[in-house]
Amino acid sequence: MVALGGFHHVKLPVSDVRKSIEWYGRVLRLDVAIEFAEAGVLRGVALRDPAGSLMLALREEPERAAQLAGFDPVALAVPTLDALREWAAHLDAEGQAHSGIAEGSIGWLIAGLTDPDGIEIRLYTIEKKPSSSGAPA
Repeated sequence: MVALGGFHHVKLPVSDVRKSIEWYGRVLRLDVAIEFAEAGVLRGVALRDPAGSLMLALREEPERAAQLAGFDPVALAVPTLDALREWAAHLDAEGQAHSGIAEGSIGWLIAGLTDPDGIEIRLYTIEKKPSSSGAPA
């Protein structure tokens, strides 16, 4: 059997597509790649990062978005601890509350970043902690 090759996209429910487009664009630097309209009304989008390595879809579903408030359904990959530090600085400059850099089970992460619906988006390093230490310098 042919192996799976990763994710095509992840879809999150949102209460207000336009408000979420602005937040995900400003905070996570994602751009609209595809728009989905029903009866001439924008109901969803696919967002892509500048490198084209990630696609995140947003679908207007207010009730489902409310049910996910406080939950962390997705962790976005950041290559290195140094890159995560840059993200922390960017989030601070944007006035976005977050946990700061913390140790995860295999790398480092930023938690506590929430979208306009209260859905938590985490940033997690691909770089692994050294087996002996792991504390961010």
